[in-house]
Amino acid sequence: MHATLPLLQTTKFPSLSRHQLTTLQINLGYRCNLACVHCHVNAGPNRKEMMGSETLALIPLVLTARNITTLDLTGGAPELHNGFRQLVREAGTLGVKVIDRCNLTILFEPGQDGLAEFLATQQVEIVASLPCYSLANVDKQRGEGVFDKSILALQKLNALGYGHNGSGLTLNLVYNPQGASLPPDQAKLQATYKRELYENFGILFNELFTLTNMPIQRFGSTLISNGQFNDYMRLLKENFAAANLVNVMCRNLISVDWKGFLYDCDFNQQLGLELGLAAQSLQGHKRKPHLRDLINEDPTGRAIRVADHCYGCTAAQGSSCSGALHE
Repeated sequence: MHATLPLLQTTKFPSLSRHQLTTLQINLGYRCNLACVHCHVNAGPNRKEMMGSETLALIPLVLTARNITTLDLTGGAPELHNGFRQLVREAGTLGVKVIDRCNLTILFEPGQDGLAEFLATQQVEIVASLPCYSLANVDKQRGEGVFDKSILALQKLNALGYGHNGSGLTLNLVYNPQGASLPPDQAKLQATYKRELYENFGILFNELFTLTNMPIQRFGSTLISNGQFNDYMRLLKENFAAANLVNVMCRNLISVDWKGFLYDCDFNQQLGLELGLAAQSLQGHKRKPHLRDLINEDPTGRAIRVADHCYGCTAAQGSSCSGALHE
């Protein structure tokens, strides 16, 4: 059982407003073949929550209505959703760039035959979690045997052209700290990753994204259990950098949960802090904003809901779905 997390809704974090929506980040469900310590959605093999077909069918409509340029697919393991491949095809037909938040080991799961080839054919950008370039650290955070499978997956993707300059197939890696600390300098760590992975395994990739662990869900519970929660929050706040407010992901991204409800980011989703939209009242009753609302409503200019966990995105170099916000 997870420790009870403190409420994070009262905060002195600066107010933010939304810019033009360019990215729709869809959580297709919480089922995953892994159960990583740092996972902020508590995903795992026993989770049953998966997006229904009616909600899935709304996604192409919203992509068109809002002229969205990027569809960011996450989970769990998004590839485990039965509609994953069809959604990727539909987005590609609309000229929308698709990002797959891939845990790499999924390429070898039963029923995923031809997944790597499919991603390459559809020119899907892969953002793959690899919290270190050494076996011990990766297996400690993600489970025994994950590092070896991840290396095999990266080599397979490289063989298809991923990570090679000029191939048009982008392969980015994601680093998360092992514990209650901030990520190191992204540029320096990227250089180390590139050297170690190429010299030891012949692996190429495009960029490394360093992400700060968020003090919510599974990682937050671990902090509580270890008596580190307050110290970690203090670390995030003491390293707040106002310059990062310009580029935080919530400015241009909306997060959608497996039921189709809307949030300013994936972290707000896990805390139940729903998006603010004008169309929140239906026949006089308060309701949560839903994917269907975006077909007719432009969220530009709306206030973004902030809380103490937002300091995780603005500490030091900053952290977003695309890594550090500045060097």
